[in-house]
Amino acid sequence: MKKITLIKFLTLFIALFCAVNFGFGQMSDLIISEYGEGSSLNKYIEIFNGTGADVDLNNYKIWKAVNGNFWPPVNGNDIIDLDETLTNGDTYIIANGGANETILAFADLISGKVSWNGNDAVGLVKDNGAGTFILIDVVGVDGADPGNESGWDVAGTTTGTKDHILVRKSSICSPNTDWATSAGTTVANSEWIVLAQNNWSNIGTHTTDCCIYSSTWTSTGWTPSAPTINTSVTIDYDFNTTANGNFSACSLQVNTGFNLTLNNGDYIEVENDVVIDGELIIETQGNFVQNNDTATFADNTINGVVQQKKKTLQSWYSYTYWSSPVKDETIEGALSTTPVDRRFKFEAANFVDNDTEIGNTNTFIIGTPDGIDDDGNDWQFATGIMTPGVGYAATASEFGLPFPREEQFDFYGEFNNGEVSVSLVNNSGGAYDDWNFIGNPYPGAISADTFFTVNAGLVDVIYLWDQATDPSNTASGNSGYNFSADDYAMINGTGTVTGARGDTGLPPNRFVPSGQGFFVEALNAGNVIFNNSMRSITADNSQFFKSANSKNNTVSVNNNLWVNLTSDNGVFSQIMIGYVSGATKQNDGSFYDAKRALTSGNNAGLYSIIENDNSKFAIQGKAINSINKDEVINLGFNTTIDVPTIYTLSIAQLQGDFLTAHTIY
Repeated sequence: MKKITLIKFLTLFIALFCAVNFGFGQMSDLIISEYGEGSSLNKYIEIFNGTGADVDLNNYKIWKAVNGNFWPPVNGNDIIDLDETLTNGDTYIIANGGANETILAFADLISGKVSWNGNDAVGLVKDNGAGTFILIDVVGVDGADPGNESGWDVAGTTTGTKDHILVRKSSICSPNTDWATSAGTTVANSEWIVLAQNNWSNIGTHTTDCCIYSSTWTSTGWTPSAPTINTSVTIDYDFNTTANGNFSACSLQVNTGFNLTLNNGDYIEVENDVVIDGELIIETQGNFVQNNDTATFADNTINGVVQQKKKTLQSWYSYTYWSSPVKDETIEGALSTTPVDRRFKFEAANFVDNDTEIGNTNTFIIGTPDGIDDDGNDWQFATGIMTPGVGYAATASEFGLPFPREEQFDFYGEFNNGEVSVSLVNNSGGAYDDWNFIGNPYPGAISADTFFTVNAGLVDVIYLWDQATDPSNTASGNSGYNFSADDYAMINGTGTVTGARGDTGLPPNRFVPSGQGFFVEALNAGNVIFNNSMRSITADNSQFFKSANSKNNTVSVNNNLWVNLTSDNGVFSQIMIGYVSGATKQNDGSFYDAKRALTSGNNAGLYSIIENDNSKFAIQGKAINSINKDEVINLGFNTTIDVPTIYTLSIAQLQGDFLTAHTIY
């Protein structure tokens, strides 16, 4: 063959069809990868080999069932004999000699028998080893003529087999003789993509997600060669990404007695299934990605699969927001070193905010929300299994080595993969903010932007707990001592702001790392969805929010300004003004204009003001064309500090990798 097959990487379902062990998602046989029913004599059929081995085409034929005839054909003109050897990963094209020169340039076999209309069925057949040819793949149905001016419907396209080019989807890894299921009834459930009549731009190439190659890691390296996303990978010797590099694979098998270690800053990407019989260790900032939402992850070990999360904890009362990246992990297992009475979950259904207290007088203004649960039962003790996609909060133990100190939290078991759905509670119907505590369910970072896209209309802002201040009896909350809500870093469609952990120099990046819990406001009742579209090998898994400083990372920004409020007694409060497409000078909703925090009445807080709106904004989006030297942006300030305090207001700008502040007051 003289063509190179294009391999494209997509996230689609890979079915397993094989009588022998072809590997995960590997084709059990040849398939019809393209069917050409162009105008005039522009007819052709394309066959693809993804079986993992070269195939002798002398054992295959093309059959036609013309005008409702039955298989097998009795007319020799309806049988096309094939020859040559079809290389694994390659295509073979049979075309009519009168076809367009573009088609003929790719043709491996030219035959006048390649002549059909939309009502003529075409089949790929194979010798069963006893000289009898059996049908293995079809376009159309024998014995059923849809009419000379008609054809069979495909992917919701009426008469799709007539005057169209059909391209097999990349997710199809085996032939199919059931035309009804192959053709489907919609774009989603069909095996085919329907193109215009003379659009043969895909000829000679086939996009596939199937595992058409294989490679094994041994003591001497990769055999026969380094893997790609279309390679079934077997780890048969210890592998460490720091020493041996990142890799992508179609499927992954770690054999008994060997370990695969994914180190900080590295990635492993697997398109389909994972089987662990040895050990898989993911360090704190390692990024493990599975692309296929329906792929499986099999852990056949006892504590052989682990996601490690090392954290530097500043004090015993410093809370970390967690989420489990594995199935069936327990609070008692992963958070075993944390105090039993300092492990919490947030019951969103218990959060009701209909009134606000005046000072500490037990006098309330009814119907005036203050961001605090009225009866104080929203936080509950957490025990048992950590539900995927749900957030949990826990402190460090007050015993042990002096603070600050590093601790390691290990999550053992089968990694979560594919769609994870978490029910959001919306009690108020818009009367107050409906907070829900959720978390990244995967062993790698997720994109905040993709998360917002998938959950449009449900959530618009991510709140990351970024504790830096001590508990105070003047901070709002249900306890005698409460934390400042200014310790929440935020991400929305306009940009990001840091919490009280302002000394790291940068706002959060636009990724939520593995193991990270976070708050969202439910704009409506429904299910928030996590899926593999949010995961990628380029996702930054380094910026876990907690009480310790996080790694600095460059943030790409356009026309964004941060305004910082600091004081001589440790106050830090930041807001952001961003000029972005889609925003206006009005309140455009929380995707562009995010409110200050989960509770009001913090020690000291800075916010921006939008005309004709009573809300206090931490992030304000404005139209790109509204920026000018005369623009006035109104700011507000509140404090409960009752001692002499020196405040400093500064504007922060991004310069290189750091935010530099310019004092303005």
